[in-house]
Amino acid sequence: MAKDSCLSRMAAGAAVGGAVGCAVGVMYGSFEAMRCKVPGVEKIRFVGQRTIGTAAVFGLFLSAGALIHCGKSY
Repeated sequence: MAKDSCLSRMAAGAAVGGAVGCAVGVMYGSFEAMRCKVPGVEKIRFVGQRTIGTAAVFGLFLSAGALIHCGKSY
């Protein structure tokens, strides 16, 4: 596989999107858990679900953006 192939760009976009999504998901999930007054140990599950969901969405959109820009050369 070439160094600058489309697949490697998509994988890099998904990885960066996942990392950013995790950070945003933890902050958003924590805020929502406090706002909704989620009890005790349920907070861990609540924040985890928000983190995974946000990371998946960010990763999907950044990899899709990489796929769109794959054929363009600047």
